[in-house]
Amino acid sequence: MRTSPLFSGIIYLFLGLLFIYFAIQNVQESGWGIFTILLVVLATFDCGSGLKMILSSVFFKKKG
Repeated sequence: MRTSPLFSGIIYLFLGLLFIYFAIQNVQESGWGIFTILLVVLATFDCGSGLKMILSSVFFKKKG
């Protein structure tokens, strides 16, 4: 069974928000470092991919 783009988008968005939370916690504890920057980059990719999947799913459901 294939997963829908909407479900995958929600999972990616959740992971992006989780990485943002971890990045904020890491900055509060030890400041900006390479690990924090890596978390922010991962969060950016995950949130972007999640939003793109969710919006494309909504667009294709409206279209057809």
